Amino acid sequence: MTRERITSRKNPLLQHVRRLLSSRSYREQVGEYAADGVKLLQEAVRWIPDRLRTVLVTREVDPGPLPEQVRLVELPDDVMAQISPMETPQGALFTCALPPRQPLELQERCLVLDGVQDPGNLGTILRTADALEIPVVLTPGCADAYNPKTVRAAMGAVFRSAPQWAEQADVVSLCRQKGIPLYVTALSPRAEDIRSAGLARAALVIGSEGRGVGEFFLHSADRELIIPMNPRCESLNAAVAAALVMWEMRRSF
Repeated sequence: MTRERITSRKNPLLQHVRRLLSSRSYREQVGEYAADGVKLLQEAVRWIPDRLRTVLVTREVDPGPLPEQVRLVELPDDVMAQISPMETPQGALFTCALPPRQPLELQERCLVLDGVQDPGNLGTILRTADALEIPVVLTPGCADAYNPKTVRAAMGAVFRSAPQWAEQADVVSLCRQKGIPLYVTALSPRAEDIRSAGLARAALVIGSEGRGVGEFFLHSADRELIIPMNPRCESLNAAVAAALVMWEMRRSF
């Protein structure tokens, strides 16, 4: 495959990649996102070769075999360092088409995220969900699954099992239609020990670390659940809480 070479930092392609890396609205507008790293590039080639669009590498990086439609571009080290979101760039950036947004297909034993705004936490949750085969639904207020920090933390999970997106009211409505119990995690006197809840058939909502689950889901839930922990501890990191919940889902299945 022939490599183009770009040296100008003002090149339109590089400006496009910068915007993909920095702007959620731009990603959604053009239907594309950008990610970084040689290992992630290999994962993209393996799992979503048809959606891979452009690969940018420094001279010493061998991207390996790429799909025919991919545009391969070589950048000087200083230009790569200028556009890469990493403090120590690995010498590879790439862009992919966003997967088409599909109507919500809710199923038993799934995780719903409410206001999880940290991209690193979201990526870690998606990575764990992929490992445990738990579908994930994002609702308004969550970080973008295709933020470069999310994609990096997910370690390829967004390529293998992309999360769904839905309005909160649609999640509740579909749970009711399908007879899927809707549970939320909450720090309240009513909350029951999650180990006794039986999560194999449920949709369970995890909220943000600081705010917790929002009022809409709290008022709509069939049960409130709590992860038992030392009373002196106020809360768990959202990604850790989600991992415990998903493990309990698998154990209950």
